[in-house]
Amino acid sequence: MFCFSLFRYPSPLITELKPHFKTQFFPLNFSRNQLFTNFFTTRISGYPIKSPACSSSSLEDEYDVELGRLLALLPEEMRSRISEHEQLRELIEVVMDLGRKPLARFPSGDFVLSDCPITVQDIEHATTQVGDFAIDNRAGISRTLHRISAIRNRKGTIIGLTCRVGRAISGSADLLRDLVQDGASLLLIGPPGVGKTTIIRDIARMLANEYKKRVMIVDTSNEIGGDGDIPHAGIGNARRMQVPDSDMQHKVLIEAVENHMPQVIVIDEIGTKLEAMAASTIAQRGIQLVATAHGVTIENLIMNPSLEILIGGIQSVTLGDEEANRRGVQKTVLERKGPSTFSCGVEIVSKTELRVHRCLEATVDAVLSGHFPCVEIRKMNSQGLEVTSQTSTDISSDKKDVVVARDLLEISDGKIGNNQLPPELSSNMAEDSLEDWALLRLYVYGLF
Repeated sequence: MFCFSLFRYPSPLITELKPHFKTQFFPLNFSRNQLFTNFFTTRISGYPIKSPACSSSSLEDEYDVELGRLLALLPEEMRSRISEHEQLRELIEVVMDLGRKPLARFPSGDFVLSDCPITVQDIEHATTQVGDFAIDNRAGISRTLHRISAIRNRKGTIIGLTCRVGRAISGSADLLRDLVQDGASLLLIGPPGVGKTTIIRDIARMLANEYKKRVMIVDTSNEIGGDGDIPHAGIGNARRMQVPDSDMQHKVLIEAVENHMPQVIVIDEIGTKLEAMAASTIAQRGIQLVATAHGVTIENLIMNPSLEILIGGIQSVTLGDEEANRRGVQKTVLERKGPSTFSCGVEIVSKTELRVHRCLEATVDAVLSGHFPCVEIRKMNSQGLEVTSQTSTDISSDKKDVVVARDLLEISDGKIGNNQLPPELSSNMAEDSLEDWALLRLYVYGLF
């Protein structure tokens, strides 16, 4: 546990502390004509991630079998060429459009599978080996997580396919283990392809297998539990309800609560106002929710009229003259209308980095009032460690006028002493007079 004490000059160089405390001091440089802000980035913890119970070899063998079933959709020439690719295990999707060369997409870029354009026979060969396409033009391969999406012409004939690889990665939700264990309702936000479905699939498995909760998955496109009547092993002991039509998802959500008494509901892709209202109704019954929504940040939900109910709804409020002057704002402001459906929000930056908003309501209130919210940045580094950082800012400022405090774990070796200034501060002090700059002393106290 760390405590911060902030002093402006004049202040004592050394603060009296009990013998069992260790003190680190480092100065921050702020322009005197700036409004004082706090902008600290502090690494809080780093600890090993629990390894999954299944052996890596068995998981790799299972993945190879499932990937082979997807590659079976391709003609022989394309299948043999992609099998020789050095990044086969990192395959994202295969794209086949009528009259164009087929492409395999990898993190490193696109790879041409054949110099011959795709023919009608190639598309028919693939579509005959998958299940029926639903109204959303999506299909799957039984007992796998792969998704095949169709492009049709005006007459309804399929003229293009996107064969997307699905993976069940045990441990992908370990960065959120503490929130899952606490019973928090989680809303995961991220652009397509960033790994939202993979994470909530592992959360469902974690809740059902490790925390022994009754978990019901409302699977809109069979992406969480896979295609077919038997769910994929990646969801563990969680149960799954399929949605016959995406327009009926909100009804299936209510049906799941009323008929099956779940403790946790897992939803993929909340995208309409009816679905958002159904999720809000479920949350009011005390059921833990885990869901995803398309977006990049929490601000995207605030600006989305269909999904704003997930974060409590937004309303315009007219303030009196006295209150507007006290707040220093215009008379008409935006405020949160009610309680948020979810207690925590998670912005998925990449497959190894998350931004966690522990209190979603506080985040929304901060954004609406023009402040930066508190956010935890969680990363998975190359050593398999979880590194959590917390950033707290109030008002935006010019970065060139602020020297940000160095990472506490990096300065704990004593490189910066009580009478030393960091080089960046020394250069600033040399260029500007002391009258223009105020020195801020930051004392960090903690048990070591």
